[in-house]
Amino acid sequence: MSEAIITVEGLGKKYRLGAGRSNERYTALRDVVADKAKSLFRRNGKPTSDLRPLTSARATQEDFWALKDVSFEVKLGEVLGIIGRNGAGKSTLLKILSRITEPTEGRIKIKGRVASLLEVGTGFHPELTGRENIYLNGAILGMSRAEIKAKFDEIVAFAEVEKFLDTPVKRYSSGMYVRLAFAVAAHLEPEILVVDEVLSVGDAEFQKKCLGKMSEVSKEGRTVLFVSHNMPVIETLCSRAILLERGILQDGGDASEIVEKYLTRTIKMSQERLTHGMSKNIRSVIVINREGTETNQFAVGEDIIFDLELFSDGIIEHPRLSIGIHTPNGERLATIHTDIQQNSRWGFGGSRRVRAVCRNNFLVPARYRIDIGFWGFSTEIESLPGATHIDIVARDVYGTGSLPDASFQGHVVVDAEWEMDVADRFPKRKTIPEKNESC
Repeated sequence: MSEAIITVEGLGKKYRLGAGRSNERYTALRDVVADKAKSLFRRNGKPTSDLRPLTSARATQEDFWALKDVSFEVKLGEVLGIIGRNGAGKSTLLKILSRITEPTEGRIKIKGRVASLLEVGTGFHPELTGRENIYLNGAILGMSRAEIKAKFDEIVAFAEVEKFLDTPVKRYSSGMYVRLAFAVAAHLEPEILVVDEVLSVGDAEFQKKCLGKMSEVSKEGRTVLFVSHNMPVIETLCSRAILLERGILQDGGDASEIVEKYLTRTIKMSQERLTHGMSKNIRSVIVINREGTETNQFAVGEDIIFDLELFSDGIIEHPRLSIGIHTPNGERLATIHTDIQQNSRWGFGGSRRVRAVCRNNFLVPARYRIDIGFWGFSTEIESLPGATHIDIVARDVYGTGSLPDASFQGHVVVDAEWEMDVADRFPKRKTIPEKNESC
């Protein structure tokens, strides 16, 4: 049995809501500069009379445990998925394991070097060029200049940023930044690679490259910790997974089993919130057919209408709504979104009913999970993963006597037809004249 390369015992991280940075042990240079600036308004280390701190601020402070009593082990060469809803403590855990922030309690044993890709903007110095940042990161990992040089061309080729190597990274797009950051983290051969959801910034082709590289890294005997909301990727890439909920480790084990538990738990929570009136902004979600009858069952090709009741106790200038259609294992097949299909500014306050009509549904027979998302212009107001579901049943949509079959047709039914004996409708292919040797 392989040895544990990471051991976490009774880990906890507490923040004080409403407090400044004084209770944090981690201090960055920007914090020092900010504190020095604040001191200009002080005399003898005390606030001046016209800048007296509010006494009520201290009374509103409260402790918030982002992580509490978390314990687990990660074996050498293992790919561990870390899953949970937003705010579950996933990113906090990775920051502690990456030594970016310190735990409040508990202990961690890590054997080997850790390379992290946590969020856009971390890991690189913005004023340095891509080339300089590669060498800087290698030096931080304890590598010699010769070792970094040996990996340099491979990093640049993977990241596809050769033209911009001598440009300060502050001028990179978020996609370029992530490509180079991942390439550096993965190719400088750390014993442990830590990757957060940041890969979602990159394009689909690069995400595929990254997933392939992480799989390759694990086969080389190195360890990967991976946070993602993409459950099919977790199941494919990870051998094990742990589930966090409100800072507490709820479960751990085989990745597929933990993903199934997470999805079941998430759907149950969303539906309980709707049933018991605990959902503040998305008050109801029902599915109806063209006749206005509430139902969750539809034939292939039939219209599906999603009817939502929304509420806001203030004016929302530019609300945004999305309806995500997912396979049972969490793979998103399609999104109905006001920014895409409606694309015009609208606003409301109080209560409002909204309908989305999905015409001639294209889904093959199966059960599909429906996620609802509700945002202001740039801030999430409420989300309900698994708010409801739809069951698609077979129908002879082509009039051929054959029914759509998900076992070989994939997830969608395509509106298509075949045309036979059409050779005369198209021009004949031009032939290349034979070369005349006498010319």
